[in-house]
Amino acid sequence: MYKRGRIAKLVTSTALAAIMAGLPAVQALACTQVTIGNQLTSDGDTYFGRSEDYSNRYGKVFGIEPATDDGKVIQSYEYGDNPADSFRYEITGPTFRYTYVRDTPDNWTSQGDPGAKAYSEAGTNEKGVSLSSTLTTNMNAAVADVDPCVKTGIGEYSIADFVLSQATTAREGVELLGKVIDEQGSQDCNQIVIGDANETWIFMQLSGRQWCAVKCASNLVSINPNMSNLQFDVDLEDQSVCLHSAGMAQTARTAHTYVETNGRMNVAASYGKTSVEQGYGQNIRYVQGHKYFGDANLGGYTLVAGEGVKSIDNNQLFFSPTNASIDTFTALRVFACRGEGTDVDANANAGFYAIGSNRNTESHMFQVRDEYATSDPEVATIQWEGLSRSEFTVFVPSYSNLLTNVDTELYPNEANFSVGHVGIQKEGGNADKIAQNEQTAMADGDQVNLDYVLMDINTLAYNHRDTVATGAHAYLDALQKEIIEEQKTVDSYVVAAQGTEARTALANRAHAVVSRGTFEKTHKLLEEIRAYLKAGDISQPFAASDLTADGKLAEPLGYADAFTLTIDRQPASATAFQNEGTPALTVSAKSGSSDKLSYKWQKSTDESNWSDCGSSDTYAPQTADLGTTFYRVIVSDDNGNSVISESAKIEVVEKPVKQKTGSMYRLYNPYTSEHFYTANFDEMIMNVGLGWKYEGVGWEAPEHSNTPVYRLYNPYTSDHHYTVSPAERDSLVAAGWNDEGIGWYSDDEQGVPLYRQYNPYARTGAHNYTASGYERDSLVKAGWRDEGVGWYGVAEED
Repeated sequence: MYKRGRIAKLVTSTALAAIMAGLPAVQALACTQVTIGNQLTSDGDTYFGRSEDYSNRYGKVFGIEPATDDGKVIQSYEYGDNPADSFRYEITGPTFRYTYVRDTPDNWTSQGDPGAKAYSEAGTNEKGVSLSSTLTTNMNAAVADVDPCVKTGIGEYSIADFVLSQATTAREGVELLGKVIDEQGSQDCNQIVIGDANETWIFMQLSGRQWCAVKCASNLVSINPNMSNLQFDVDLEDQSVCLHSAGMAQTARTAHTYVETNGRMNVAASYGKTSVEQGYGQNIRYVQGHKYFGDANLGGYTLVAGEGVKSIDNNQLFFSPTNASIDTFTALRVFACRGEGTDVDANANAGFYAIGSNRNTESHMFQVRDEYATSDPEVATIQWEGLSRSEFTVFVPSYSNLLTNVDTELYPNEANFSVGHVGIQKEGGNADKIAQNEQTAMADGDQVNLDYVLMDINTLAYNHRDTVATGAHAYLDALQKEIIEEQKTVDSYVVAAQGTEARTALANRAHAVVSRGTFEKTHKLLEEIRAYLKAGDISQPFAASDLTADGKLAEPLGYADAFTLTIDRQPASATAFQNEGTPALTVSAKSGSSDKLSYKWQKSTDESNWSDCGSSDTYAPQTADLGTTFYRVIVSDDNGNSVISESAKIEVVEKPVKQKTGSMYRLYNPYTSEHFYTANFDEMIMNVGLGWKYEGVGWEAPEHSNTPVYRLYNPYTSDHHYTVSPAERDSLVAAGWNDEGIGWYSDDEQGVPLYRQYNPYARTGAHNYTASGYERDSLVKAGWRDEGVGWYGVAEED
């Protein structure tokens, strides 16, 4: 791309070529556009997108442009603040909602007006039309003389807004764009990709009034790094595969640049510049991209040490890659490609430019799923958006034609995006500027959003390639792969949802969840990189703490978990008395994809043969028959997902007869793991009714002795404690425990010892008391501490 705005607002279209000629090639043009046909991908999907190169640190706004009922005005500011100096177009009818990736307005208008809607370069509208713009190209001097660009014509600033506001199909988008060029001209030369669920088109703004669009074949890949001479072989008069302006051939003839190949007009040779004129930066990225996917027919090229590729023998817009099973990760990571391991490796050659550079400002890739093209186009497209530089970014997925809101903390809109943390936009290789930007990246600014987090990671990882880059790459790759994998699970819920309203709610939630998870993961990575660099010890390369030895995330992202149907409270086992009520079995479940849940309770005596017995979220077990019955519940949502609970064991026993005074009843709370002991029969019955499990008589206590057992209660943890020690009692009371008096008495004859154990890890139920030596030994073996004898019960008479 080539931006005009507040900094360069006086530049005219006729001066563009002169300015660009005086700049190093990689500074003038450095975006890369990619299309991948669905016959070449492992999932059978089509991919297309672009990375933007412009500046070392540059803010980007991801958001949603709302639909309108009464039209809108498309107004650009490519030539300053006066609207009359730039493109303007009024749409009188309703317009569509669409996603966008925009520049912050300060880069285009002197007042930084958010209403300027500066350069919406990529998005999908509610009709499923996606657009990737713009790849700046150029025309040869002879064509420029006869058909120069038009100052008030449509250019990169307005193309996405113009097309996505109106187009219901990709083809209609091509026709709309062609028509407005016929009427008002092109402000600059660009290549744009417009696609929907059925087809993908590459649209070329060839000159001031001429344009051409070709349909992408399903068995070919295209890589264009700002080149105007990439040739293609299609029937220009077959409107099913090519649309173009009426004067395309005649303009070339007037300029004396018309070229035919095999009896057809060669559009690229007629309008484009020579291979050498494309520049080192463009030619080397062409070679890097072709080698990334594999191109047996790449042909020859001239490589100059310290500069790059001077010229290419066989410039083609489309090619057949040797990798014919390209997966999502490989498709996304083409924008990070630096020619690694080849003769055009930018990591090994400081003078070489690369697709993945320190001047990328954002990258996007649209994934169009062919399986839904005709049956369900509403969910066909996923927009993968990678903010900031492509080499060290994470692409976040969204159902962009369904999306209606975004997390504005992570994605602040134009009016609220603070540019204070950008730093110096263009370093130009200046050591002082690089150092200042690194200082900026070493601490969070006044606004911490996803764009800034990725921008800071890129600054630090790129500047410290020998020590930080590899570790950062490894972590970001692992995170990206996990997002891709979990997206498959989330996708199953979105596809299964019935109706646009339900799907939109899921789409919004999915984007919010994956964005927040990505932000938290990448911000932690950034903090660790900062800490590593501040420590100053580079004897070992940087490694992220959240990455395992086998290259996986140590702490899972949890993106898909937010949509999975799960049971978060299981029905609890209990003991019940015959013919008496027992607490109802309950279950709590949540579904990330639905608010409507249904329940089916089942019972079994052997946990093999189950019969239905209830249909609400609670169930009261029968207590008429003695014995054990198992219960479980099947929870389902309205998207067809189901989950089965753990089985709860309900044991129905005879109600115990009231024991003589001194019998000590033992109960267990399955929720807190606490044991409770009482001499009060009514208190025991009451607690069983509240859900405690009755475990029988623990021991016999004397009706009276000289050794009372004190009972204490912790109101903060709802825990009980028992002790014969007045000192221990008083110490606990001083610590906030309630003194509940004497619970019972210890046998002064020391007939039956009650062993006391302590669990140092438990918050409640930390002490256990038992007359069983076996129970004591088992708990001690499990990690409990043996605290000796707590008190004594009465021994049975012979």
